[in-house]
Amino acid sequence: MTGVVWAVVAGVGFGVFQAFNRRAGRSIDSYLSTFLLLLVSAILLAIVSLLTEDLGLLREAPLMAYVHFGLAGFVHFFLGWTFLTLSQQRVGAARTGALIGTTPLFAFAVGLLFFGEVLSLPVVVGVLLVMAGVYLVSRGGPKAQAPSGSRDAETLDVTWRNSLFGLGTAICFALSAIFIRHGLEGLPSPLLGVTSGMIITTAAYGVLLVLRRKRVRQGPISRDAWLFQVAAGAFVGLATWVRWIALDMAPVAVVLALGRTNVPVVIFLAPLLVGRQAERVTGRVWLGAGLIVAGAVVLNLYA
Repeated sequence: MTGVVWAVVAGVGFGVFQAFNRRAGRSIDSYLSTFLLLLVSAILLAIVSLLTEDLGLLREAPLMAYVHFGLAGFVHFFLGWTFLTLSQQRVGAARTGALIGTTPLFAFAVGLLFFGEVLSLPVVVGVLLVMAGVYLVSRGGPKAQAPSGSRDAETLDVTWRNSLFGLGTAICFALSAIFIRHGLEGLPSPLLGVTSGMIITTAAYGVLLVLRRKRVRQGPISRDAWLFQVAAGAFVGLATWVRWIALDMAPVAVVLALGRTNVPVVIFLAPLLVGRQAERVTGRVWLGAGLIVAGAVVLNLYA
């Protein structure tokens, strides 16, 4: 498959992950949730690597490849996933998905400044359609509000300050592409690269969790929350691997723009998983999602 197709697959996978993570996040502390995502993803990718990859590439790779993968993991997973989980618990999954949709704006700068990527007019139009859709989604309908007395009623607070977590996620996702590209030059295996970065980041996050264990506010975790958290970790691990494949085959801005196909997936799944009062979806939101899909189709045809 082409890099564009891989990017679309990754976007859908990230959409499912965000909806599942939103459901699990109603019962699990943000930092613990992020660590569990990393742990499940690292284990899954390590198993797939052992079964499918030539591990001799790990011995041949230069030290700087691991440095770049470690930096990519720190920016994308350590910071990006933490911001994402915090954003979901503060403004909801649908709005978080929309805020992350600003990633292509930062990707333009990354692709131009670091990789000299110049996009054609149809591709620019596609990205603009995606961004128009993101605008409608982020402005669509009333603020999310959970039933009185629920956990979400205490955590959902749609303010510009809380929206900064989603924007921070977008910046991290765009910047991580710099280190991914450089790392793949020394270790030309997206699967081994993302697995290396994931394992390094999981170990670092585990240390952080131990140091701040007294500040983690965590009650009993239900079986339902565990299942959704593990499923979210599996989906995001596979989607991240697919995204790295796409970054090895297509321009950064195109891959990150197509990744925004996660928005309609989140909009559809989140209300089903956490309730329509917590994740309100209006016709304007769906119109925005339609523009995002239209932009993805344009990019698929002309990239």
